[in-house]
Amino acid sequence: MAAGGSYSIVEYFGGDDGYRCGYCKHEKGNFSHGMWSHTMTVQDYQDLIDRGWRRSGKYVYKPTMNITCCPQYTIRCHALNFHPSKTHKKTLKRMNKFLSTGEMPVEQNDGGQGEPMDSVHEEGVRPPPQDPLKIDHTDEEDIATSPDTEADTRSTTSTTPREDAAPVPEDKTSNVAPKPGKGADPNRPLCRKAKDIRKERRLQKEQQKQQEGTSTSPNPTPSKSASYQPKLLEEFILESLPNDPLHRLEVRLVRSNPPSPQFKASFDASYQVYKLYQMAIHKDPPEKATESQFKRFLCDSPLEAESAPDGPDVGYGSFHQQYWLDGRIVAVGVLDILPFCVSSVYLYYHPDFSSLSLGTYSALREIAFTRQLQKQSPKLAYYYLGFYVHSCPKMRYKGQYRPSDLLCPETYVWLPIERCIPCLDISAYSRLNEDDKAGDAHALKDLGRALVLHRRTVMPYAAYAQKRKGSNDEKEIEQYASLVGQMCAERILLYRA
Repeated sequence: MAAGGSYSIVEYFGGDDGYRCGYCKHEKGNFSHGMWSHTMTVQDYQDLIDRGWRRSGKYVYKPTMNITCCPQYTIRCHALNFHPSKTHKKTLKRMNKFLSTGEMPVEQNDGGQGEPMDSVHEEGVRPPPQDPLKIDHTDEEDIATSPDTEADTRSTTSTTPREDAAPVPEDKTSNVAPKPGKGADPNRPLCRKAKDIRKERRLQKEQQKQQEGTSTSPNPTPSKSASYQPKLLEEFILESLPNDPLHRLEVRLVRSNPPSPQFKASFDASYQVYKLYQMAIHKDPPEKATESQFKRFLCDSPLEAESAPDGPDVGYGSFHQQYWLDGRIVAVGVLDILPFCVSSVYLYYHPDFSSLSLGTYSALREIAFTRQLQKQSPKLAYYYLGFYVHSCPKMRYKGQYRPSDLLCPETYVWLPIERCIPCLDISAYSRLNEDDKAGDAHALKDLGRALVLHRRTVMPYAAYAQKRKGSNDEKEIEQYASLVGQMCAERILLYRA
């Protein structure tokens, strides 16, 4: 079997101890299961976040929903059907007015009812202090497959939704600008002009009228709803911008892992903005917002750079989307591009620009970016906003990016947020799925087939248990496999020392 790059390799930590909650500040109320991911394929991470997991650097964690003080529900927005709310439109208009005339909005204080300054991203969820590098990294090279695994591995890897995903060769990563007309240019995520979009819509309306005119109905009268089309998000982003605005905003996508030349060249400028943000917004002392902490939290990622024939031009993996205002970085959105979604990890910005509501603005740009990628890769249709925390009022604004779904923490099916909110008003923890008979489609059924990496050899757990007779880690491995589900347990390698 191929070496490290084609496997995800994790170390599991369990989740018995409570620690400080970033939402309600309870000192020991936050419970989650965690694992350190040394390397991970984008498909495995997609499947994990669809079971309630989330990453912070290389640390991947899953809140223990029924006991944690502030249950955190995975939330996703249907990017293709998204329409901006009044608040969203105001944010886009304020930004365009600032770019056009230089007028900076007055800082607004909404009493904590609206969006926190933090945007759609988690409030500083950090990995635990221990750095679990007890793995011998030579294990990641030259991994062998035990005879017991040969048949197993073949049958399980063939069920991977995307077997054609392969690591991107170094000379083909996203730092090479695409040729004109060859899909998305990372430097101009929204390259369509408003007048072109309007022209396209006029043509659509004319075609619609013609179709209605040739309808079998003797007196075809188009209904109001048929003729009315709300303005697209992209139009609001570009609306009222003159050809020569006072300020120029450029959005650049740079790959953070492995770091592209553009990422390396802008690293220090990006870090300085992060440091200012953490000190001003999160009140971190200067010695806490260190360069190494920044790297570990927002630059390190277990995700492999991958590409696929049916994938987006920029490829899959971890990226920074940089907002350059008149030639300097003012904000950075940390993103993962996965087979079915753009997953928002974090956002930080220069505190001088906080009145521009950059959290909301960047989320809207990221939804537009998702829509753009979907034109290249049809199945990539969702924007994941991280966690929705109903018990924390300042985090409820994530539910305003509609239409959106919450993930049921027991059956792992998606339910429209409108159906979930009445349940969450009654109880902070809810199963959400009202079908009592529904279960977890990928529940653990056969622990013996879970893959283990032991002494540089990949083997099913059944073979490992025989070799390690009398070992006392069955309970821990079973807990891990139950949390990741049968499908992931048969693909991800669980490292055993």
